[in-house]
Amino acid sequence: MLLRFVPRVLAGLLVALAVLLTGCSPSGTTASGPSGPSWAHGMATVGASRLPAEARHTLDLIDRGGPFPYRQDGTVFGNFEKRLPKEPRGYYHEYTVRTPGAQNRGAKRIVTGRGGEIYYTDDHYNTFRAVLR
Repeated sequence: MLLRFVPRVLAGLLVALAVLLTGCSPSGTTASGPSGPSWAHGMATVGASRLPAEARHTLDLIDRGGPFPYRQDGTVFGNFEKRLPKEPRGYYHEYTVRTPGAQNRGAKRIVTGRGGEIYYTDDHYNTFRAVLR
């Protein structure tokens, strides 16, 4: 009699385990779900590995603390366009992403938040995507 219930119990445990594991990313941290991390406030997301090579290089420079190629890199981003969540002045900092062939800094930027947020724009602050690492 007991043996009839064992496969059902095992199947239920496997389903529960699958549900729990689905909510975790490969790094072991809780996944952000379909709308992205809570700090992104529902904006579009992009995996860091899917960014252009120049943006990944800028992320590496940020991780290392520089040196940065432009004097404006690391300066306060004012969020005057109000495209990012409202935070006190000084919360966000911007970094240039080189644009191949551009004679100036180009339109691509990485913006970081004091809480570890990372945003990418390739159209000079008109739109942002939350960068998932």
